[in-house]
Amino acid sequence: MRSTMQTSDSVLSSIGMAMRAGKITAGEDFVIADARKSKAKLVIIATDASERTQKKLIDKCTYYETPYVLFGTRETLGAAIGKFDRVVLGVLDGGFAKKIRSLLSDK
Repeated sequence: MRSTMQTSDSVLSSIGMAMRAGKITAGEDFVIADARKSKAKLVIIATDASERTQKKLIDKCTYYETPYVLFGTRETLGAAIGKFDRVVLGVLDGGFAKKIRSLLSDK
């Protein structure tokens, strides 16, 4: 069993690799659009997103049957993709989504 820090680093590393592969969408509107089109295979929502934003994103993911996780902070998600703070990321590749979900379930 991995420590929480190792798991967190592994998840952030996987997000970074997905970004470099062009398989990440960032930003609320873009992620919702990708969920609507069934392009997003996983939505990652920052734990420090406002309650209203979290509810909106969770409701959209539930409606469009897109898996989601609450993980990291807006700072860590932004840093993982080499950008400023990001509240939500969409993973567009099934392989990366599966890897990230399996890393998070190992916690």
